[in-house]
Amino acid sequence: MYSITSLTILPQVVEGLVVLTTLWCFQYVISCVRTVAPIAAAESGAIRTMPTTFIGKAVTPIHGLAAYFPSTIYVLCVTGNLFTQPAWMQRMSLPNDYFQYETKVVLRIAACVLSVVLTRFIGRAYMHIGNQWHLIGRREKPRVVQTGPYAVVRHPLYTNMLMHQVLLGVMFWSSAPLFSFGIISGVLAVKIPIEASEALIMEDSAVAAEYRAYMKRVPARAIPFLW
Repeated sequence: MYSITSLTILPQVVEGLVVLTTLWCFQYVISCVRTVAPIAAAESGAIRTMPTTFIGKAVTPIHGLAAYFPSTIYVLCVTGNLFTQPAWMQRMSLPNDYFQYETKVVLRIAACVLSVVLTRFIGRAYMHIGNQWHLIGRREKPRVVQTGPYAVVRHPLYTNMLMHQVLLGVMFWSSAPLFSFGIISGVLAVKIPIEASEALIMEDSAVAAEYRAYMKRVPARAIPFLW
């Protein structure tokens, strides 16, 4: 048992909280996509420009798999094991030597709270991108989104994806999401500059000049002051 002051928390309660938080985040993001996808198709038309190279086509499914695979495995395995991490999963845990049990519980609960806050922030990004949402490519009626989080970084959904992997590492107390963080970072470093993202935009005469000005005004792609 974990004891925080006079409160005793069973390990299964902590795992249950993490599972519920993860499922809520899944549900929230899915609901955002289901809201904006039909609006985008109706108001901005079908996606007309897609990547043509193998790398351009592969990067989106790779970073999507890296982002959601650890969470899916965690929820299925922990729930199926009666809210206890299986032994093989515990071998991937973060170092325990530097933290007392109580500290680890506080960190995991705090990460759950921050994950909910971050997911709500993702909702704001979906609200601002609105009818321009797409997994990859450009729509028939493009425009440059420059409001809300898009006034800080050019790809805030990717920013949130990276931050969420760090929080998941603490929530799960596992190194698996941190490996995913590395994979996603590498994939995005390839995806954003090439035809799978910004190069496609720059080829569109309807928005190329505006986007070029936007890039000068908002130089950060996903991480302010760094990249």
